[in-house]
Amino acid sequence: MLKIYLFLLLISFQTAYAQPNCNYYKLSGDQKKYEACKAAEKREGHYQFSWAYQKALDEALAIDSTFSYAYSAKSTAYLKSGDFVTWMELMNKAVEIAPADHLDYRGWCRFQFFRDYEGAIEDILWLKKLNKNHIGFSVNGDYHLDVALALCYKATNRTDEAIIILENKMKDPQFMTGLYDHLHLGVMYLEKGDYQKASEQFKMQEQKNDLAENRFYAAIASRLSDDEDSYLFHLKMAKKHYLNDQKMFDPYTEHIDKIFLSDITNEEQKNFKPDSLQTKGYVLRRQ
Repeated sequence: MLKIYLFLLLISFQTAYAQPNCNYYKLSGDQKKYEACKAAEKREGHYQFSWAYQKALDEALAIDSTFSYAYSAKSTAYLKSGDFVTWMELMNKAVEIAPADHLDYRGWCRFQFFRDYEGAIEDILWLKKLNKNHIGFSVNGDYHLDVALALCYKATNRTDEAIIILENKMKDPQFMTGLYDHLHLGVMYLEKGDYQKASEQFKMQEQKNDLAENRFYAAIASRLSDDEDSYLFHLKMAKKHYLNDQKMFDPYTEHIDKIFLSDITNEEQKNFKPDSLQTKGYVLRRQ
């Protein structure tokens, strides 16, 4: 099931972010955009930071300054290099010209790279309005953008709203849960003190994509429920998975709810006794 999910996600990702088919513009009678699109194709095979790559996109924009894809494609190198000001300037132009085509990318990057949760919420809600709730996935393929929206609400202390979004999403028979969705919902329940629902979500996460994170939070839920055997078992599994590199990963940023080995070792040093079974002193993580 996981392999099928990743394959479908890859197809969706490639379809959403590949260069437009130039023949579409030609058949639509838009010769100017067709020529701009063909000029942009000259960048293929060149590194994003290279002069040849950027020159091809500049040529495309010289032909048609409303070819929004060229602005978006140019922006990627600036994002990767850390020049976020230039990235935003280019993305704002792309969104201004064709918001339905670029709000997903801008909104996700505002969430992932800048932790601009309010900005991401604004972009995703705008996209939902334009596309009648059909908003697709994040650029890295890890999340449906509705899940990203929920995480933004959680990060801005609106966990109840975040839970409603995720619960409704998971009730949709056409929705295929992502790699970390049950984990995030479980942590939200944990933060709200509903340890039974939290444990149920961590169990579902275990069945879909077992990670150090869901075992760690399952241990916390067990500790707070005064279940010592379950606590010790899940904490042991959390450490095992972490050392086996079975954990949340992104090459650029840290996922919300990601843990580190120090979190596990610190938890191991606690004594399992009544006064430790309080949420006081334990901060559920990491925005």
